[in-house]
Amino acid sequence: MTELTVNSFSNGGANPAGQPFVPPAPVPRKNPVGRLELMRVVYRNPLELWGEPSYNEPWVEVNWIGMRTIIANDPALIRHVLVENPQNYPMGTVRQRVLRPILRDGLLTAEGITWRRSRKAIAPVFTPRHIHGFADAMLRSAQDFTTRYQIAGTVTDVSRDMTLLTYDILAETLFSGEIAGDPKEFARQTDRLFETMGRVDPFDLLGAPDWLPRLTQLRGRRSLGFFRSIVAQTIQLRKDRMDRGERVPNDFLTLLLQAETSPDKPDGLSRDEIEDNLITFIGAGHETTARALGWTLYLLAQAPSERAIVEAEIDAFMAGEGRDLPPHQWLEKLPLTRAAFEEAMRLYPPAPSINREALADDQFGDLNIRAGTAVIVMPWTIHRHRKYWDNPEAFIPARFHPQNRDKIDRFQYLPFGAGPRVCIGGSFAMQEAVIALAVLLSKHRFDMVGDAKPWPVQKLTTQPKNGLLMKVTPR
Repeated sequence: MTELTVNSFSNGGANPAGQPFVPPAPVPRKNPVGRLELMRVVYRNPLELWGEPSYNEPWVEVNWIGMRTIIANDPALIRHVLVENPQNYPMGTVRQRVLRPILRDGLLTAEGITWRRSRKAIAPVFTPRHIHGFADAMLRSAQDFTTRYQIAGTVTDVSRDMTLLTYDILAETLFSGEIAGDPKEFARQTDRLFETMGRVDPFDLLGAPDWLPRLTQLRGRRSLGFFRSIVAQTIQLRKDRMDRGERVPNDFLTLLLQAETSPDKPDGLSRDEIEDNLITFIGAGHETTARALGWTLYLLAQAPSERAIVEAEIDAFMAGEGRDLPPHQWLEKLPLTRAAFEEAMRLYPPAPSINREALADDQFGDLNIRAGTAVIVMPWTIHRHRKYWDNPEAFIPARFHPQNRDKIDRFQYLPFGAGPRVCIGGSFAMQEAVIALAVLLSKHRFDMVGDAKPWPVQKLTTQPKNGLLMKVTPR
């Protein structure tokens, strides 16, 4: 087990003049750890597990509690697993044990025929035409949200705020504002759900039978019940309107209900599958964007020169063509703002791991991948890999400026995954993020309070431990 080692940490302190900001993150381990320490770290924060080889080698082979595991960093190997031979690499067992109790047969966890049926039903919502049509609602939601910062010097947890903002956007765009539940309670329950059920249970690592209760799942049942209740109420509200013959929005919810199984649609979605996919997008669909927005505001606050670049671009745009340009065009017109968001997702990928498991023996170059081998594609380590990035620990948005973007291999930057199971909402998230950042940063400046150094923790997403306490002042 040469991969696992004693942990030390970067301090994430202020950057010297002229030097890029290096945010806090675990420093690669150097010494092996035993089985008990492995389980403890994986439960507490898997980001603290990875050793030097994962940040330097194209792949690493380890034996974790009796299971051969390959950490895949090489872009060609990643392409092989996720794109060239995906049928041999279904979802990893441990990943499914964590996510299926929450999402069941939602798009992130379904496989085989169920996944293909759901993907086909959901795909029409995320065509460019539909995504562009959501832009006006995204803009209105972001503008309305900024009113909470009217009091100069507001101190707030921006991580929580971004959860509320992306919830508002999701409710307006995919559900036309007709989603049940109170936003504040929703945010609280989201945190609770991911704190409990959104992490690996030690029994999962040990391969314990499914009937054996998991402490993490037991602690999260109330939050999961809250989500299921929201979904049931939301579906019933829309279904009642449809049954009455009322005109309803042609949104995500309506499209799913139109795809429901019926005598003339025997291959449609069951009611349970509709609920599962709603939960997937209510929970995971906005959570990832919320975390990425929070990290972007934090990184810009700690890198004033980079923030000045983004603010200058936004100010010029808002004072010029942005006043009349449809918001769905903002993404291409604000490349430096987009670059800051992409660099934030490189350093703090919203989904930090992609877990697969080989069905049959496979070969990649001189790497033999036997059936049953776990294959982990880690955006967290790939995005910080020393072979593929210059100064990988530093916040340098210029990597993603238009003149540099093509230098990045498609499979060394994976914020939305790749292959058949690439995130279906990636374009939606990018449009949403740039519109939100443009509105927020045109009106306000965000600064960290005190000497707090937010620590990245992997749950379902990459979250800042104890939030992001920031002072928000008018610009």
